[in-house]
Amino acid sequence: MKKEVTLPDGTKVPALGQGTWHMGDSAARESGEIESLRTGVGLGMTLVDTAEMYGEGAAERLVGKAIAGCERDELFITSKVYPWNAGRADIFASCDNSLQRIGTGYLDLYLLHWRGSVPLRETVECMEELKARGKIRRWGVSNFDTDDMEELWSVPGGDQCAVNQVLYHLGSRGIEYDLLPWLRGHGIPVMAYCPVAQAGKLRRQLLNDAALREIAEKHGISVIQLLLAFVLSKPQVIAIPKASNPAHTRENAQAAQISLSGEELERIERAFPAPTQKVPLDVE
Repeated sequence: MKKEVTLPDGTKVPALGQGTWHMGDSAARESGEIESLRTGVGLGMTLVDTAEMYGEGAAERLVGKAIAGCERDELFITSKVYPWNAGRADIFASCDNSLQRIGTGYLDLYLLHWRGSVPLRETVECMEELKARGKIRRWGVSNFDTDDMEELWSVPGGDQCAVNQVLYHLGSRGIEYDLLPWLRGHGIPVMAYCPVAQAGKLRRQLLNDAALREIAEKHGISVIQLLLAFVLSKPQVIAIPKASNPAHTRENAQAAQISLSGEELERIERAFPAPTQKVPLDVE
């Protein structure tokens, strides 16, 4: 049975989707990236996340090529607006440009990429107007910490927010201290970007951890798949890993079928514990 997450309006979306950060900016990799996204859609990863920031629209164009010929109502397409474009002067043109690059008449979800100088009240009003115009089905935010969410909730219409997209993986569990409980209490799902961590020192630490390797070996899976299964084990969390080739996409898709025992989850969490006090929101 496919694992799903329920949005505030009752819409069910796959808990495992596809990210496109750093995709679409290389002609040499384009065909593989398109095949990777199409493979994911075919495997049920029909939620595809992108942004006008990613390659200054290149990732959106790549998504457009990848979904050409797909049944639009079977997809859930998310894009994001730059904070300086999130006011009345620019947001409508930004949204239209994203729609044109992707080649679709509407977005299923449109996110404010991070906080900027445009007042939240103005952004919310514009998002609601985009909904009324049929350009977007719903809107949300990205990189919002608990105080940002509380401020958003104080704005008229702010409680229409559908999702908060933040960095979340086993090596970055700061949201579990206060943000994740706040979001759960208000019925707002988390969309976790970089759910297996960005390449670098922390990723290497995770991949080489003895406990993680032992649990992964027991299940006959890779540590990458284990990291993804950990995020997917959390209720009302959507994971959007990026994969630039079909083999990695298939590996990600298999992670949605992995069931970890309570004992295994406890061991994993002991190896990489959540903070016991408030920490700044991680971004990568």
